[in-house]
Amino acid sequence: MTMSNMLWNNEVGQRLSLFVASLFPDELYIKTMFKRKLGYSLDLKQPKTFNEKLNWLKLYDRNPFYSQLADKFEVKKVVAERLGKEHVVQNYGCWNDFDKIDWNSLPEKFVLKCTHDSSGVTICKGKNLFDISKARKRIKQSLSLKHSSIYREWPYQNITPRIIADQLLDDHSGKELNDYKFWCFNGEPKYMYCTVKAKDIYENFYDMDFNPVDIDHGFERHKPEFSKPAAFDEMKELARKMASGIPFVRVDFFYVDGRVYFGECTFYDWGGMQPFKSYEQDLELGKLLNLPTNK
Repeated sequence: MTMSNMLWNNEVGQRLSLFVASLFPDELYIKTMFKRKLGYSLDLKQPKTFNEKLNWLKLYDRNPFYSQLADKFEVKKVVAERLGKEHVVQNYGCWNDFDKIDWNSLPEKFVLKCTHDSSGVTICKGKNLFDISKARKRIKQSLSLKHSSIYREWPYQNITPRIIADQLLDDHSGKELNDYKFWCFNGEPKYMYCTVKAKDIYENFYDMDFNPVDIDHGFERHKPEFSKPAAFDEMKELARKMASGIPFVRVDFFYVDGRVYFGECTFYDWGGMQPFKSYEQDLELGKLLNLPTNK
């Protein structure tokens, strides 16, 4: 285990690493991390690969609207306007302080998450079983984490860290929900990958006819293949509406009880730092993304 891995395995180490990282300007930090993660140098003058172009967008495409789309509370307003209220996961409240949460106002089941975070979700499947002390510790850690510092994903910098309680989506299968993530290039969905939240991460990529595609983003393919959801074409159209006017965005959905629910928008999938099985695949996917002519 390297010293850097040892640091990241504890909270103090994370904070120390992020503090040191904050001393570097964005471009230098991104170039350094890119070389370390992907094994080749980041070319910002003539970016060609998918990952190069995502990092170019980080540095030069700074549309303030992206912060609203990345905010897990504020994006609900956009989804209601663009897609319709029926696709918004119900919200039960929003707070700046964990100790201000009105537990009596919440239903028996719900989800707690932070507006600026990436994966810090706390699930309550029954109030009598819910460990408030454990939830407080996790949420307060998430509130203090500057998610934008990890890979310099600047939209998170402009989000006010808050706590929200949302409806717990449940398809009554007893399993975790499938998550349908659409890669949209210049407003058009081109690929979708399906993940299921389990001990291991799986990514199964499909084209827009739901044919399996051999895109290897560094994760195993789930077996058996996922079944095409009945609302796949609807999700595809909803992703197109959310992605309108954006060079690249990943739009996520859940499908529960015959209804499509919006999940989140992600502008730099895996921080633009996740290698593919080959440089050639990174290059081919990069051809789909046309960068803005003006920085």
